[in-house]
Amino acid sequence: MTTQGLPDTGVEIRLASRPNGFPTQDNFEITDAPVTAPGEGQILVRNKVMSVDPAMRGRMNDVKSYVPPFQLGKPLDGGAVGEVIASNSPQFEVGQHVLHYLGWREYATLDAKRAVPVDGDAAPLNAYLGVLGMPGLTAYAGLFEIAEFKEGDTVFVSGAAGAVGSLVGQLAKQNGAAKVIGSAGSAEKVRHITEDLGFDAAFNYKDGAVRDQLAQAAPDGIDVYFDNVGGDHLEAAIDELNDFGRIAACGAISVYNDAEPSPGPRNMFKIVKKRLRIRGFIVIDHADLREKFHTDVAPLVRDGKIHYEETVVEGLRNAPEAFFGLLQGKNTGKMLVTI
Repeated sequence: MTTQGLPDTGVEIRLASRPNGFPTQDNFEITDAPVTAPGEGQILVRNKVMSVDPAMRGRMNDVKSYVPPFQLGKPLDGGAVGEVIASNSPQFEVGQHVLHYLGWREYATLDAKRAVPVDGDAAPLNAYLGVLGMPGLTAYAGLFEIAEFKEGDTVFVSGAAGAVGSLVGQLAKQNGAAKVIGSAGSAEKVRHITEDLGFDAAFNYKDGAVRDQLAQAAPDGIDVYFDNVGGDHLEAAIDELNDFGRIAACGAISVYNDAEPSPGPRNMFKIVKKRLRIRGFIVIDHADLREKFHTDVAPLVRDGKIHYEETVVEGLRNAPEAFFGLLQGKNTGKMLVTI
């Protein structure tokens, strides 16, 4: 085994209790935990940066889903990039950088097969958690495979200033969309969506009814709706979708913290009348697209044709605050925590 000098303990953040409604600091426990030396076929990683994602809110509930819920008294997990400081596997050498899914801790011991090498010279390490990582692949799979985007479509993206939505709109523009419209929750984000990201139109959903603002932005209707928000945005999109329109249902952040289930759209019969297609998807089902995604998108990022933003919170102990900020829409682009 090769090592870089093993620490005795490291900070980790555990789920202390399950939230009822919006999570609070009391739902988290920050502690020092022993660091485990890597066994056969394992590596020890010093995490450098980690991701917080909206889907983590669902995993804080003890309900059956596509991934197991977080366990009480155990550290949370999620995407992270770090440096290998001890290796008991021929796959990795000390000093290499890897992407893995044991975030929310300072040090992670894991099977080498569960880590992916990343090249900090090819792209900033943060990018592998955002535009070239899970959010990027989510945008790519949702737009092209789920919504079956085609040249000439008019596309509406909710949560358009976030890590996923911002890339959806730019990819649609790069591939010949007739018009791309985004929604966000502040005047500055609306400016960012149009001026920096190149969307054709955008609106602040806090300025008025989403249905009215979307109808004004898309007088000829929309063909594709990429849904990150749910709620009134989904209802408005159903109203404005043209016949045979497609909805890629990626998330519904507007209802993640509801203590009770929210009622569905009131206009669902229009799905029948317009022959709409709505399809939910989870990025883990589309790993087969990863290579094509990198082939198509990495050059656009390298050449500056794709713009991406990050909101970075410093310090692992501040990860819960970063998570709260994400759920409140305080981020522009990917929300990250440096460790």
